[in-house]
Amino acid sequence: MKMLKLFAVIIASCTIACVVAANAQPAAQNQSGATQSSPANPASSEPVTKEDPAAPRANPPTKAVPYRYRTRPVPKRAREYYSLVWGVEDFSVKAVESGEIIRFSYRVLDAEKAKMLNDKKHEPSLIDPQAGVRLVVPTLEKVGQLRQSTSPEAGKVYWMAFSNKGRYVKPGHRVNVVIGTFHADGLVVR
Repeated sequence: MKMLKLFAVIIASCTIACVVAANAQPAAQNQSGATQSSPANPASSEPVTKEDPAAPRANPPTKAVPYRYRTRPVPKRAREYYSLVWGVEDFSVKAVESGEIIRFSYRVLDAEKAKMLNDKKHEPSLIDPQAGVRLVVPTLEKVGQLRQSTSPEAGKVYWMAFSNKGRYVKPGHRVNVVIGTFHADGLVVR
């Protein structure tokens, strides 16, 4: 069903691009490269023709809104690996608070296997090879680390926030999350 929707979006955007290209009227150039004046130009020596009010009007083409960050779904083998080995699924990496914080979240399937992700002994980091930075979870005076460290429960979503001071990591970048021996590679920041 998703492939059908994607195919329909591609066809629609190609159709709109063809209509826009067909309706565009580039300025005609003579052999010396000078641009001839068009009928809409008041300095033109040609008379300006008015449209026939009885003639049917074509609707102006609408702009297609492109999907900003094209992401590929996580491959089936990777989903199986993370669920069987680490007991987690549904990874999400989002830029929040105007890009000052990058939030990594995941859903726990098996609490015993996912225990290591919430363990305070393991320092999590978010690596962006494109920007060449490594982000860490900040520690605040009264709050502590910006991550959940309680023992995980199956079916719940857990998160951790990485400080992105300087906004080096931007939406669309592919990042890697490392927590001890856990690695989630190629996650797209939204």
